[in-house]
Amino acid sequence: MKESLETLREEILGRLKDCATESEIEQLRVEYLGRKGRLTALFRGLGEVPPEGRPQLGEELNRLRHFLEGEIGIRLKECKARGKERILSEQRVDITLPGSRWEPGRIHPITRVMEEVIDVFLGMGFEIARGPDIEDDYHNFEALNIPKDHPARDMQDTFFISEGRLLRTHTSPVQIRVMESRKPPLQIIAPGAVYRHDDDATHSPMFHQVEGFMVDHEITFADLKGVLTHFLRQIFREETGVRFRPSFFPFTEPSAEVDIQCLICGGKGPVPDQKTCRVCKGSGWLEILGAGMIDPQVFRFVGYDPERVSGFAFGMGVERIAMLKFGIEDIRLFFQNDLRFLRQFR
Repeated sequence: MKESLETLREEILGRLKDCATESEIEQLRVEYLGRKGRLTALFRGLGEVPPEGRPQLGEELNRLRHFLEGEIGIRLKECKARGKERILSEQRVDITLPGSRWEPGRIHPITRVMEEVIDVFLGMGFEIARGPDIEDDYHNFEALNIPKDHPARDMQDTFFISEGRLLRTHTSPVQIRVMESRKPPLQIIAPGAVYRHDDDATHSPMFHQVEGFMVDHEITFADLKGVLTHFLRQIFREETGVRFRPSFFPFTEPSAEVDIQCLICGGKGPVPDQKTCRVCKGSGWLEILGAGMIDPQVFRFVGYDPERVSGFAFGMGVERIAMLKFGIEDIRLFFQNDLRFLRQFR
């Protein structure tokens, strides 16, 4: 048996010298040392050897296996070194060539618009407040006058996490949390990400809102109109037309949708070479945000006396504003990280 092992040893060493590539070395290793290799088969045959000869034979087999593993490792290392030298000799680097230039980063268009919105409201004396992205049912719905059986819940397309826990569908819960912890006067905006189960060219599962509200004695709808008209003319153009349409929201009464004059046709409807404006569909107006006077029931939830205080609230989608400012028709472009798209916003 000892002579057979020596013959096997010389056979492997001879074949190993002829191996020129890493794949040939690996094939040889599998043939002799793999699970079904020839040396492995000898280990499995130890059970047929008389008991008195097993220890010595097992020792010889182990010695041979360790020797062959070492030789194969050395040969594999030499082969890799030769391959590296060949690559270095064939692929020379011309150090006189100019280096690759680093392209400077740019602020994302959504971040730009968000910062612009915040700056306008800070200039009017508003403070910034923030709240958790994972909300409870009470702050996201009930305290905003949306009870469990209210049909407005069906409009929210909510991502529920567990019983009573969800990804916030708007930044309005921040309004509740601030009023619970502070007393009027309040003049707050709450920017942040919100989440709804919706996905198409004009809706995204994650988007950004800016909620704002003002609470004090004798706040009126005229205050609301003045603040939002000034804001919209700062964000778009000074001559931008603004109108308020009656609407409904559970947490404001009265409520309004706020429109601006179409930025493409200037409110005229038809444009050159087209029968009607593709953006406003000929109406001359574009819906931009929702607003209204805070419902007295909301004040009661936070411990305010609706006979003593009043206030207004509004909410807007940042992506909606960005799409109008930059003439973008598909909201999904903001989140695809396509450098061809992002390079346009210098």
